[in-house]
Amino acid sequence: MEKSLLLNALIYLAAAVVAVPIAKRLGLGAVLGYLLAGMVIGPWGLRLIDGVEDILHFSEFGVVLLLFLIGLELEPKRLWSLRRPIFGWGGTQVGIVTLALFGAAIGFGADWKTALIASLGLSLSSTAIVLATLSERKLTATPAGSAGFAILLFQDIAAIPMIAIVPLLGVAAVQGSDAGWLSAAKAVAVIATLIFGGRFLVRPLIRMIAKTGLREIFTAFALLLVIATGLLMEWVGMSMALGAFLAGVLLADSEYRHALETDLEPFKGLLLGLFFIAVGMSVDFGVFLAQPWLVLGLVAGFLLIKISVLYILSKLFKIARAQQFLFALLLSQGGEFAFVVFGAAAAAKVFTQETSSLLVVVVALSMVTTPLLLIFYDKVVLPYFVSTRQRPDDVIDDNENLVIIAGFGRFGQIVGRLLHANQVSMTVLDHDPDQIDLLRKFGFKVFYGDATRIDLLRTAGVAKARLLVVAIDDIDGSLRLIAAVRRAYPLLPIAARARNITHYYDLMDLGVTVIERETFDSALQLGRQALQQLGFGPSRAEQAAIKFRAHNLQTVHDIYPHHKDQQQMVSLARQARAELEEMFAHDQMIRNNEIAIGGETGKDPDADDGRD
Repeated sequence: MEKSLLLNALIYLAAAVVAVPIAKRLGLGAVLGYLLAGMVIGPWGLRLIDGVEDILHFSEFGVVLLLFLIGLELEPKRLWSLRRPIFGWGGTQVGIVTLALFGAAIGFGADWKTALIASLGLSLSSTAIVLATLSERKLTATPAGSAGFAILLFQDIAAIPMIAIVPLLGVAAVQGSDAGWLSAAKAVAVIATLIFGGRFLVRPLIRMIAKTGLREIFTAFALLLVIATGLLMEWVGMSMALGAFLAGVLLADSEYRHALETDLEPFKGLLLGLFFIAVGMSVDFGVFLAQPWLVLGLVAGFLLIKISVLYILSKLFKIARAQQFLFALLLSQGGEFAFVVFGAAAAAKVFTQETSSLLVVVVALSMVTTPLLLIFYDKVVLPYFVSTRQRPDDVIDDNENLVIIAGFGRFGQIVGRLLHANQVSMTVLDHDPDQIDLLRKFGFKVFYGDATRIDLLRTAGVAKARLLVVAIDDIDGSLRLIAAVRRAYPLLPIAARARNITHYYDLMDLGVTVIERETFDSALQLGRQALQQLGFGPSRAEQAAIKFRAHNLQTVHDIYPHHKDQQQMVSLARQARAELEEMFAHDQMIRNNEIAIGGETGKDPDADDGRD
């Protein structure tokens, strides 16, 4: 048994370590890498793993941990402020998608009970896939990400009554029972216990555990808390993930929030990866091979209906136009709770085991399509959308602005504010709709668009500009942009932000001469102030900073011709370090002489002479 467990763990880890980096390198994303790894090692691949259902059930704990950690980020006040998108948008999404799917199923001759349960189950989306994708693509704070999270939270709540009504439509409905009322009473009692316990019992316990100073015990308690909460919710027929989320919210304003996040994050990542692998293994290719065209038709029809409805709803929810189709694709797949709903439906004889297996395959395949649809969005839809479907207020005026700033984040904003304060006209390009709306409120003229697209720069008037300032975060994107501009407009002056020394040299390779490392001068100024705090006079501290800056810049330019020769580069860096040490030693010698002279004359060499 122990050998089997370790062998299975070896297979999971090896599959993940091999598949995920390859998928990431190919631009497919980590989620699809896990799914493909599961297909390869599962019953329909190399058959290295058995007992897929047990693994899937265990790995769902990764989703539970994910919801707990999300709950830790949401204080009760903030959660209350989200009640409208959660219940308004979430209820609308589940209701309209269910109606659309129900109508299609009835149209194709399905029994109304089968159609209803199937439509309810398919209206739910995958919390694990959507939230993992949002995190991987850094989309959590975007309008599409915020709306998607609110809807997913409602879906987790809605899954409870969905599972509860399944027996009422099957054989259990004939028997009659008061179990439904009893379950509801249990659920209310458990939620009340969680709220009371989270406020008055758990926090003192965490404080007591923390006082032991044993990190492993604190981690064990964090896991115990999540597992106990999840099992308690499951006992009353509710979602484990929803219970964990509620527990997280109740601890969101706790002083131990960050410690809990840090300790649970590695477990969440590993178990989520295992969950995606298990989903990949659960794809029953036997059902697919038996009726391939039926399965493909159901998957295509399901995705078409759900994406269409979600796209229409994105307009109703007033999501930024650039992200409406992204929102629809993110939530297009079936979800984890669909497996539970369909399993309960088969047990209650609402529909047959064959129908349940067919729908499970449809859900699993729809999960696999999500990363592929997002790749299609990145490569085909987004470029077309940006070039042909800009918002009306994003049309760039050809007003011959002197400067174009590409990227208006924390770095670009400082450059823009300085130019703006000195009445320099400029056109700013950024890709974050929220950022654009905010900056426009303060009088900045900012336009939506991918600044790395040369056609957008032409529209912005780059041919007439006197300077292009490249301040975008993405290193590869900035290099692509500058290379394209250099080819099209070789005489246009470019001032660029460098993220690190390697980026600095890459910019120099492209002929950029005005480059600033984003942290260099701020760190230098902090060092100057540190010298002053230690008793150095302002003049001496400033001269030390100026001397260091000049030496560093000279060293960077001396090394540049050899920056691709690692051995020569290391040798020159050591030589520069030795020169700097020699300079410090020389300065110290001068300083000692000044002290000696000051001792004779009674003058403090650190004192300001009024000439600063």
